Amino acid sequence: MRISRTSAYAIGAMIQLAGMPPGVPIPCRRLAKAGAMPERFLLQVLRSLVNHGLLESTCGVVGGYSLAWPASQISLLQILEATEGLLPAELPSLECIPQNVHTYLQEKMRQIALDSSRHLADVLLTDLLAPRLKKNPQPQKFLRLS
Repeated sequence: MRISRTSAYAIGAMIQLAGMPPGVPIPCRRLAKAGAMPERFLLQVLRSLVNHGLLESTCGVVGGYSLAWPASQISLLQILEATEGLLPAELPSLECIPQNVHTYLQEKMRQIALDSSRHLADVLLTDLLAPRLKKNPQPQKFLRLS
């Protein structure tokens, strides 16, 4: 499974927002700077997360983005589906693959996609705030309220 840069930025922004006090809107500029992400691109990512109901957007001078739900209720699957769409489980029909093999492979791909979705749904945003890594834990960059 490959995670796109779009999804990586979405995950990074969601982690930052999960570390903030609930309901405090954080401007895109601050998220971009803290996460070393391009602001214009991040803005598109954040809009997608708003459109999928994961973030709330507040306009105005003190506006920005905040989680629409508690971090304990947002899964990695939801974030990935907001940025990537549903996990693909389709195999194109090709003449080089016999029909019985195609049917078998298609069913296996559906099972893999379903299993992957289940595993991703089990990973909550709160899990990403304090991962249980034994080796070489990476320091996390979080925004500071000024």
